[in-house]
Amino acid sequence: MTRAVERSLEDVVTACARIQEYADDPTLPEAVVADAVRMRLVDIASSVRELPPAMTATEPTIPWARLAALGEQLTRRPSDAPRLRPAEHRPHRRPRAPRRRRAAPR
Repeated sequence: MTRAVERSLEDVVTACARIQEYADDPTLPEAVVADAVRMRLVDIASSVRELPPAMTATEPTIPWARLAALGEQLTRRPSDAPRLRPAEHRPHRRPRAPRRRRAAPR
């Protein structure tokens, strides 16, 4: 096993341990825990992407491809942000005509 592979596996183990610490700490606000866990999952995904196929093939029950894609999914948009449709998918709305001002009564 190369040093790069060892380092990637160590990073995954460390990230998992930190996630457990966050989850077990009752003093941390839930939103902080969610953000910290999200970032550690991004770290895990980055490390998994660096593993060689020969290494991941030895554990076929682990969804390696899904884990590797997870980081991309989590960094694309925050999970608590509203989903916005791209402009080309929004229904077309005709612009409103400007309102006419009524003349003040004399």
